Order: sequence, then C-alpha cells, then structure tokens
Amino acid sequence: QVQLVESGGGLAQPGGSLRLSCAASGFTVSSYAMSWARQAPGKGLEWVSGIYSDSSDTYYADSVKGRFTISRDNAKNTVYLQMNSLSPEDTALYYCAKGAVTYDYWGQGTQVTVSS
Repeated sequence: QVQLVESGGGLAQPGGSLRLSCAASGFTVSSYAMSWARQAPGKGLEWVSGIYSDSSDTYYADSVKGRFTISRDNAKNTVYLQMNSLSPEDTALYYCAKGAVTYDYWGQGTQVTVSS
C-alpha cells in the first residue's frame, strides 16, 4: 500500500527556514520522480519542485528558485524540501506527490505559515 506522509510544517518568521519531509512507504522513492506542490488559501494548486530518479535532475518553480532545495534520502525512503528565506507568500498547505507532470499518489499535506 502506497503512503506518503508529510511533516515539518509549522510557523516560521519571514526570512526563516523550514525543512519538510515526505516519508514514503509501499514503493522506493529512488525509482520514481517525486514532487512538492502547495496550495495557498483561496488559490489553486501550485507545483513547487520535482526530483527525478537521477537525483541530479531537480526542478523548481520560478517563485521558489534559489530559496528551496529538494533532495532525497534513499536509505530513509524520504524526500525533503528545504525552504529558506521564507516570505508570507510561501504560506500554504504543502503536499508531496509521487510522480512528475502526472501524479498517482499524494500525501495529506503539511501546513506552512510564514508570519511575524
């Protein structure tokens, strides 16, 4: 049974950092592309970042490029999203998803709130 469980969200101050984790079970993350997406209050779902089975291939939305870093720990079967220089515009529910372009499994999301 495939499961994706996000964690690491919370309240951060502008300019601060958070690291989100996505623990996977039921499949091996190293064999699949993985993505992060977010949904801000009152807005649609926005793709944030993706990592392909070759970890050297990573992709970012323009809105987070240079501030966010996606990575993977194959031993822990976990995907991470390191978020630096956070701004209130980054406030959203963040989701982990299996796949890129098309997604077949999603986590339940973890809330990130950036506020002073």
